[in-house]
Amino acid sequence: MMQAKHVMIYGTLGPACADPETLGKMLSEGMDGMRLNLSHTALEESADLIEAYRKAAERCGKPAALLIDMQGPELRIGKLDEPVRLTENERIGMDAIPFPDETIPLLKNADPGQDILLDDGRILLKTEPENRLCVIRGGVLKSRKSIALPGISVHTPAMTEDDLRHIRLAKAYGVTAVMQPFVRGKDDLLAVRAALREAGCADLRLLAKVENAEGVAHLAELLPCCDEIVIARGDLGNAVPLWELPAVQKRIAAACRTAGRDFMVVTQMLDSMTHRPVPTRAEVSDIFNAVLDGASSVMLTGETAAGEYPVSAIRYLVKTVRAAETYRSGACPGGSKCGLTE
Repeated sequence: MMQAKHVMIYGTLGPACADPETLGKMLSEGMDGMRLNLSHTALEESADLIEAYRKAAERCGKPAALLIDMQGPELRIGKLDEPVRLTENERIGMDAIPFPDETIPLLKNADPGQDILLDDGRILLKTEPENRLCVIRGGVLKSRKSIALPGISVHTPAMTEDDLRHIRLAKAYGVTAVMQPFVRGKDDLLAVRAALREAGCADLRLLAKVENAEGVAHLAELLPCCDEIVIARGDLGNAVPLWELPAVQKRIAAACRTAGRDFMVVTQMLDSMTHRPVPTRAEVSDIFNAVLDGASSVMLTGETAAGEYPVSAIRYLVKTVRAAETYRSGACPGGSKCGLTE
């Protein structure tokens, strides 16, 4: 059994927290570090944002831990001139969406009814004859949103050219850890380790994001090749039936505990706080239970990068995590006010 440790709290950098004042408040609430999603930007383009974060951390007397989430073999649509609204039961041509080149032959040859999940599954399309697509679950589609093709394997390199460039620049921008998305097996992690060594960054921590069926199947070989496993429930919830996702999360957590490997839980932990000032009861229960399962860290994504209440979201995350740590230690989070006995 892993020894209980202080759970690390991470947010995600973005427009909603781009100023030092907001970042300072988030750090003061107890945030330990930030993630930068390089699927939507580049280190060079984020220099001002990173500098604002560094200055806020200096003022708060805290280290500016910075995790870069690379592109990796993740599939994303290309650039759209403007967002596209897809309406339920609408039929569109396959060329209406800028799919990556490597997926087009696979989609054209797929059996009718093949699912195409976009934007973490918010939008669902199905293939039809003559390269047509039917919108099953609609929404507004924006550039660079994720693609999941359940049951179809797409063979792409572990790292893009942009990823390799970002690794070479990592030290100059104060990066402390690298998150490798859509890990399929140990070879993906070994390739990243080799790139880190070549760039003089062998000391950076490597986090393996488990978010597809291959990653789950090869979990045992991933554990010794990374510093931390990330249970990335967004795309993982596309790779398995959604109602089975909690069981998969529990199995991954148990395997990490047995191996003594740190693990992080991410995605939609406080999703309602993107537009609301308080979370749902289900969300705080989810965070609490992740800590009881042994998570070494938890992270918010869109809630802080693009949400309306980034400081409040971090506050609720920190308070819920600390309450879970108190409970885990054998005490009642509410002290004498708890009124419960076991």
